[in-house]
Amino acid sequence: MSTLRNKVQLIGNLGNNPEIITLDSGKKLAKISIATNETYKNAQGEKVTDTQWHNVVAWNKTAEIIEKYLEKGNEVAIEGKLTSRSYEDKDGTKKYITEIVCNELLMLGGK
Repeated sequence: MSTLRNKVQLIGNLGNNPEIITLDSGKKLAKISIATNETYKNAQGEKVTDTQWHNVVAWNKTAEIIEKYLEKGNEVAIEGKLTSRSYEDKDGTKKYITEIVCNELLMLGGK
């Protein structure tokens, strides 16, 4: 059961092209946004689609794969862990960020 602690699995589509950052150390960081959709019928019987957006970051080899092969609209499956952090913006307002640190990536669909 210890492997189930803080584990996230998602299948969705990239909302934008990946943002790739190369750090001074040479490490690569990829930032992507993934949309997941849930469809249900409301009380009036109308079909409703609820879209949730998830911020995902990936490091090193996974970031290189994302940089080379992924673009807006691609369907992917990811596995990782949920992390939260905070910082103060230039106005001194505390901002909170929750994101998924990806450790497994599967490209779905065909090209």
